[in-house]
Amino acid sequence: MDAVRVSALRERLAGTGWLEAVGGFAGSLRRSVERRGAGELLLVGTEAYEPWHLAAHLEEEAAWSAVPRLAPTLLRHRPPATAPTHLAHDLRRLTEAGRGATVLVVAPAAAGAPLLERVQDARRHGATVLALDGAGLVDPSTDGDLAGPTDPAGPTDPADLAGLAHERLAVGTAAEEPFDLAQHLVSAAAGQPVGRRSALGRLAELAGRLASAPSLSRW
Repeated sequence: MDAVRVSALRERLAGTGWLEAVGGFAGSLRRSVERRGAGELLLVGTEAYEPWHLAAHLEEEAAWSAVPRLAPTLLRHRPPATAPTHLAHDLRRLTEAGRGATVLVVAPAAAGAPLLERVQDARRHGATVLALDGAGLVDPSTDGDLAGPTDPAGPTDPADLAGLAHERLAVGTAAEEPFDLAQHLVSAAAGQPVGRRSALGRLAELAGRLASAPSLSRW
C-alpha cells in the first residue's frame, strides 16, 4: 500500500463507519497492552494464513510510539524445526497465556477447531481476546471492498471466534486487498495514543507514513 492510495481512502471511507470502528478496535488493543499488569501480545492467524505483515507493522508502531508491548509474539501452527527463535512459537503459548496477556486472532476465513480450543483456553485463564476476521455481510455494490464494519446476523456461538473475542472487528470479506488494508489501518491506529486524534487525522498521518513498506527483516 502506498501513501497515494491511503490518502484516497480518507474520502472513500468517510461516512462508512470504518474509521470509527478501526479506531475503537485499535484503541482496545492499545489499552490492553498498556494497562497495569499487561503481559505480552500474542498474534496468531489460521493454519492457512499467517499475519506476517501485521506482525511487522505492529513492531514498527511499537518502536514509533514507544509502546514496546505493541510488538507481538507471532504464533505459528507448525513452525519448522529450523525456524529462528522468534518464529518458532507454536499454539502451546495460547494454552500458557494467562491474565495480562492479549491474544489477537487474525482470521480471513474460518479459524478452525484446534485454534479455537487454544484461544478458549487463553480466555479461560484470563487473557484478553481480540479478533480481526473476514466474517460478516459484504455490500454487493462494493465488489468486496471495505464498505463498513459488519455484524453477522443472529447470536454468536460462545465456541466460535466471535463468541470468544472480547472485542471483534469483522471486515466482511476475506479478499486479500481489503483484508490487508484493515490490518494496515488497525496497526497504524494502535500507534496513536487513545483519544489523541480523530479517525480522519489518524488516516491522514498514515498516508504520510506508508510511503514505503516496513522493514520485514525479522519476519
